Amino acid sequence: MASEHPILETRDLSIRFGGHVAVDHVSCAFARGTLTAIVGPNGAGKTTYFNLISGQLRPTDGRVFLNGEDVTRTSVAERTDRGIGRAFQLTNLFPSLSVRENVRLVAQAKARKGFDLFSMADSHIELIERAEHVLAEVRLLDVADQKVSVLPHGDQRKLEVALLIALGPQVLMFDEPTAGMSVDEVPVILDLIRQLKRDFDRTILLVEHKMDVIRSLADRIIVLHNGALVADGEPAAVINSPIVQEAYLGRTPEETTHG
Repeated sequence: MASEHPILETRDLSIRFGGHVAVDHVSCAFARGTLTAIVGPNGAGKTTYFNLISGQLRPTDGRVFLNGEDVTRTSVAERTDRGIGRAFQLTNLFPSLSVRENVRLVAQAKARKGFDLFSMADSHIELIERAEHVLAEVRLLDVADQKVSVLPHGDQRKLEVALLIALGPQVLMFDEPTAGMSVDEVPVILDLIRQLKRDFDRTILLVEHKMDVIRSLADRIIVLHNGALVADGEPAAVINSPIVQEAYLGRTPEETTHG
């Protein structure tokens, strides 16, 4: 069962760009071991909200808390070290190195052994084994020796998940993880996210537009519109709300039911 104390919380989180309020006093708490889908139309503030949580942007007002500690003014690197992992933060970590080496280096950083690119491979047997295990989980072993820079889009998205798994964060943030993926590739990513969800020590935030993906994964949906939080609840209740379907998701009730 998820802890009653939130692992992550935003309080009155806001950011303005000139006269435009991109995120408008969003207060939301996320429990340990839950998956929350964040939805809304283009320009609703979803990615900006993600950027505020992970540290890419500093808020105009409000606070971000991780495990009860105020991390609002900490850097992206410090938030990552404390347990917030966002997929794109790790994409192209070392594009000129192989897929295997990218995963090994993340595992090495997690183990606090430093980024020694020139160390002998046999001195990192446990890290290599960890990398092999993670690559097997995401079905990338067959491209383990390829450079990251030449991977097709679908494999790059799988590598993002692999790097997050290797880092072992408490909070995992995915911004449209299935975007640009083929029909055959999407189930692999969804299975990986389900696997992470089954670990009750992991909290997952997911920005996604596909209702079938949200239905299959989310414990909760929050809806942003014009930067404000306008709906928050169990998936069925939120999805079936006419206001959310028509005004915020751009779908009619019939489309949501049959789409």
